[in-house]
Amino acid sequence: MLATNNAERICALGKQVMLSKATLADISGKVTPKQAEALITLFEAELELRAENKRRRLVKRATFPVLKFFTGYDWTPLSLPKTLTRAELMEAAYILRSENVICYGPVGTGKTHLAIACGYAACQMGFKVKFITCAELVLRLTCAKEAGRLDKVLTEYASNDLTILDEFGYVPIDKDGSRLLFQVISRLYESKSLMLTTNLEFSRWSSVLTEEQMASAMIDRLLHHGHVITFRGESYRIRHALINTRGDGPDELHNA
Repeated sequence: MLATNNAERICALGKQVMLSKATLADISGKVTPKQAEALITLFEAELELRAENKRRRLVKRATFPVLKFFTGYDWTPLSLPKTLTRAELMEAAYILRSENVICYGPVGTGKTHLAIACGYAACQMGFKVKFITCAELVLRLTCAKEAGRLDKVLTEYASNDLTILDEFGYVPIDKDGSRLLFQVISRLYESKSLMLTTNLEFSRWSSVLTEEQMASAMIDRLLHHGHVITFRGESYRIRHALINTRGDGPDELHNA
């Protein structure tokens, strides 16, 4: 009974107490070596639990549509620029430098997979990440403007260490939407990182944004402290769909 009462008391006090430096110094000077080891184990376990909970919160906050990882990722379809190594990409060095990453290439070549894997890795390192498609962001900004909450939403995105903007160029954006999107990019410029996936070369951005001047200004800010990763090849999804349709599994292909 005494042990149970002590256990309950420890749990109750543990939820309330935030130890001061004076208390910690006093305790560390009085405990035995075994007690010291027990305290160290306790503190380390608590810190690891807090860190793990934080990582989970960051991943949930990022709103990834699915989780993707670097493990097993096929790097062959893409070409990294000389300004960015694979290690720097995986270790989020570009975020520490407030740099942007543009993933450009055909549909289905692994751009979104890489972006999510980078975002997930960044969450594990304690960075605040937000994933959203371009169409969803423009819609959210438009609704916020109409409701008089635009500055609040812009401030929210400016608080992210990394914003992942997926599928730029898939849906045309009207003049008002282009200006709202430009405000987000301007807020992030030289202070935060943005990762953007697109299947459009820069020369065609004006066709999506409806204004050539707006497109030029946006590209200028993205590339000033940015890296372009080029993806090549055919769509992974289409390729595997064709294989399944034809019945050409691994054995059939091997024997062909």
